[in-house]
Amino acid sequence: MFISAAVAFLLGSSVTFAGPLAENSTITVRKCGTTISDERLIAAEEYFALHKVTPFFDPFATATVNVYYHVISEDDTLAGGNVGDDLIAAQISALNDGYSGSGLTFTLAGTDRTVNSDWFNTVGPDSDEQTDMKTSLRQGGAADLNLYSVGFKSGSGSGLLGYSTFPWDYESDPQDDGVVFLFSSVPNGGTTNYEQGKVSACRHL
Repeated sequence: MFISAAVAFLLGSSVTFAGPLAENSTITVRKCGTTISDERLIAAEEYFALHKVTPFFDPFATATVNVYYHVISEDDTLAGGNVGDDLIAAQISALNDGYSGSGLTFTLAGTDRTVNSDWFNTVGPDSDEQTDMKTSLRQGGAADLNLYSVGFKSGSGSGLLGYSTFPWDYESDPQDDGVVFLFSSVPNGGTTNYEQGKVSACRHL
């Protein structure tokens, strides 16, 4: 089970979960940073074919996923990305609500806070900043979920709502595993139409 290699596949359509916009209002449209080439898609199909198991249904099957939440901020304020423990708890609740009935339970295994304006502002897919951040902070193994909340203000991540690694990438690059998402997309985080905690809750397992 590759829980930790979570792919935020509904990032680009998260707006569909929100209510209608007020007349004459404007919002910043956020986008998904997770992409895949045709070549990697073919490789993924081959990977899943090789690892396919005979499905079975057990209505009583359960699994607990440990979540490591990494708060990246540019200063000690909420506006600067310093997400409070109450909002982190709300995010864990959103994960559990999103997978209610699946047998999966998400539990907060640890929280760390890092003030680093470079990471907060410029982290993006395949960037050096992302590599440095994940190498320094990632915890657990393949069965654990690492969440990184950042600002996406500039660089390759500018304007993103979030992005994630794919399950088949874990074996070759386990340190890169995890979900990176906009800090203010947590429940009541303050980003209009994107603050229900569904960025990190909606993904392939």
